[in-house]
Amino acid sequence: MSGTHDRTPILDHSELRRPEAFTQRGLGWAPWAPPVPEDELTDAQRHALVEASRSSSPYFRLLARDPEALRARTLTDLDIFGNEAGGLPRWERELSAAAASRVNGCVFCASVHARAASRLSDRTDDVQRLLDEGVGARVDDRWDAIVDASAALTATPAAFGPEHVERLRAAGIDDAGIVDQVAGAAFFNWANRLMLSLGEPEVV
Repeated sequence: MSGTHDRTPILDHSELRRPEAFTQRGLGWAPWAPPVPEDELTDAQRHALVEASRSSSPYFRLLARDPEALRARTLTDLDIFGNEAGGLPRWERELSAAAASRVNGCVFCASVHARAASRLSDRTDDVQRLLDEGVGARVDDRWDAIVDASAALTATPAAFGPEHVERLRAAGIDDAGIVDQVAGAAFFNWANRLMLSLGEPEVV
């Protein structure tokens, strides 16, 4: 086949300072493909970001190459974690996301959601145990039920079953809270895989 085709350049990060362990500290993120430069974002891409502050993130500017998908992704994210009309307290939704991220090995997402869970719950030591020891760390009945349900969903949705729902209910979580737990874990199970395929975290 004759002719040439433009190829997306792959960015080299050979000098990147990579985190050596899961952490609650803030991390940077380095994309493997070029994000849209901030000053070149179109109106449609800025609209897709939903929040103007996201234009400073290379991750969201990379996703902005598909504005419709980015907007749908961001609105889903904000509804799961920002709509606090009933259901789980925000920090337990963050815990669900942190547990999924810990299972998937997404150090960046785990840092974001672990830090939020710590800030909102004042349970920094417990959150750090999740990062250090993994989802097998035992804390208390409600915590363990949320983490175990999130881990099962992350491994494969079929691993999540009635026994997880029963444990969540026994821990005092109503149906709306169970929906929040499932949504937080399921969304970040997907989001982790997307982020892990597009770049890597860095210590800043």
